[in-house]
Order: sequence, then C-alpha cells, then structure tokens
Amino acid sequence: MNIYGLQKTTLLDYPEHVAATLFTGGCNFRCPYCHNSELLSPGDPPVYSEEDILTFLTRRKGILEGVCITGGEPTLQPDLPDFIRKVKNLGLLVKLDTNGTRPEMLKYLLEENLLDYAAMDIKNSRCSYSSTAGIPGGCLAAVEKSVQLLLHASVPYEFRTTAVRELHCESDFLDIAGWLAGCRAYFLQNYRDSEQVLCPGAFHPFKKQELDRFIQILQKTIPSAAVRGVD
Repeated sequence: MNIYGLQKTTLLDYPEHVAATLFTGGCNFRCPYCHNSELLSPGDPPVYSEEDILTFLTRRKGILEGVCITGGEPTLQPDLPDFIRKVKNLGLLVKLDTNGTRPEMLKYLLEENLLDYAAMDIKNSRCSYSSTAGIPGGCLAAVEKSVQLLLHASVPYEFRTTAVRELHCESDFLDIAGWLAGCRAYFLQNYRDSEQVLCPGAFHPFKKQELDRFIQILQKTIPSAAVRGVD
C-alpha cells in the first residue's frame, strides 16, 4: 500500500464513528478542483509503511472504531484487499472512498465483505463526466457499473458531488437526480478554494440558496439528498 498521509482521529469522515483516515497516493483522474492535488502523482516514497499503520491502529484500538481509506484513488492499489483484511482483523470497521473507476475491485471488496461503508464521488452529469474528471476519453462505463454495485449493495453507502460554479449547473443535477434515483444517501458539498487545489483560484463556490435549489431538484427522486458542510 502506498500511504502518503494519516489523519489520526476524525469525527467527520466516517459517519457516526471515531476513525482514522489514510490517504493513498496516485489517482487516474485529474479533476481541476481536486483538493488533494499533492496525492495525484506522488514522486517520493510512501510516507508510511503498512507496518507503521498497522502498529498505530493496534495501539489505538481502544479509541478508534474504524478506518477511512481515501486518496488519491485507493482502488488503484493492488494490495488493497489484503491490507483491509489486516485492518478488519484488528476489529476495526473500514470505509472506502472511491471515484468508481475500478468496479471490478469494488465488486470484489463487496463480495468478500471487506467494506462496512462506501462513499463514491459523482463528479457531474453523465454528459460532462470526463471533462469534469480532467481526463480524455471515456470513464463513464466503469463509473456506471460502480453506481449499480452500490445501489444494490447490502452495506451502507453514499454518493456525493462537489459543486463548482464553473463546472455545474441545474441541468447537471437534473441528470444526477435521474441517474441515482432511490439511492440511500446523496450529499452536495460546496467547493472550497485553497493552495492545495490542483488549479487554485480558477473556481468558485455556489451561494447557499443556489445549493438549496439543487437539493430541491435532487430530492424529487432522492429524498435523502442534503447539503453537507455548509452553514
């Protein structure tokens, strides 16, 4: 496992659980608004060895309830299943964050009961997916397979979209509302600019009333749709 970051304690990343968050290196997307741009193509050796992480988790077993594995894109790591098994053998829950481009890996993890929660980013409407993800060519077929896997999964899951003024409009959320109709949970997150963004200064957030309008659209087919992280 290529692990480049560790948040030792989080009350936000894993719903209703105290967790640690691990950040893997490498991603097959180049979303221009990505807030973890330093993880996209890390050139240095991993910051943490697998042994470092497992030792830390063992010491924190009485405090932590779970582990969030995010990135980058964790499903690009070929040894992800073996690593998750080791984490679960410590009695910890596992939440995976994914962009959905490796449905075969996601399917395996679900079939092997290695996930306790899954969160998948929905970058945009289907017609704008590749451009928003910052990659040429198609990725939508793989993403759609992963969406279907989660829609029929027995574990808790959520879909989420980071709303960016320059990249999203009302028609995009109309498409997402039809695409994810009936899903268990969907969250809309507002864009936040920072120096860690891949293209800092190029994008802007929506106003709260605009986000509320998007949620009204989404709730027609996704009753649980909500805004997250906006006061």
